[in-house]
Amino acid sequence: MSYTEKDVGDFFDQTTQTYLSFWDSDGVLHTGYFADDDDRDYRAAAERTSDLMAAEAGIDGSSRVLDVGCGCGNFLIHLARRYGCRGEGLDLSLERIKFAQQIADPGLGIEFRHGSATDMPYPDGGFSHVVSQDALFLVPDKPRSHAEIHRVLRPGGLFAFSDFLQPKKEIGERARRHVYDRVRWSSGYSLVEYQSALEQAGFEIVLARNLESHIRQTYRVLGVTARERAETTEEAAARDWMLAFAESCDEIQIAIDQGEFGWGIFVARKP
Repeated sequence: MSYTEKDVGDFFDQTTQTYLSFWDSDGVLHTGYFADDDDRDYRAAAERTSDLMAAEAGIDGSSRVLDVGCGCGNFLIHLARRYGCRGEGLDLSLERIKFAQQIADPGLGIEFRHGSATDMPYPDGGFSHVVSQDALFLVPDKPRSHAEIHRVLRPGGLFAFSDFLQPKKEIGERARRHVYDRVRWSSGYSLVEYQSALEQAGFEIVLARNLESHIRQTYRVLGVTARERAETTEEAAARDWMLAFAESCDEIQIAIDQGEFGWGIFVARKP
């Protein structure tokens, strides 16, 4: 099935409060970079992903950063607090932007806007860095979003992001239901296809890394955590939501093992 930007925005608007209530009141749900196979600290792993991307992109206090698909704003807030950068976050979900605006410290020098990655409300060359965590896969017109990102970067600027991958073309029904349709994802790139798409948009590839093992561990840890929370949750609706989420985590791991779902980190430069 092919989803539109409206489908994606509506889905995240409709699920934001449920997610914040049942799962994470801080709005954190990004793929983690784990220390080893025994690491179960999801929040530390998610923060490690953010720091890895910041290090690879060289983000510091002089950086002006745009977070595309910023969701609830956690990534950009983390970057501003830890590295002193300034910037903006953009997302299709108005509900998530409202949440980001509520939790962001006004003194950080960051702002959040509701808008599309395919028609961004920013001037040419306004940012030293564009970043994104696990969001751009949802854009139906990916070449257009890449062109927009290229446009708003200054010459020499870096595009550093993580994203979900579609390693093979043929996707089975279970993966379609639990991975793709679940979040209104139409289709994606393999690791190699992503690099080609970025080059076609005018970028030079600096880094492309397959991190499949980390996304598998992310969903393994989240599934275990959801089941543990369900055991101590008295409210039936919350318990059912957590158990359904845990079941999806199991199915997602199967999809990863079958080459139907993946994850990678990229850094590309605008010449």
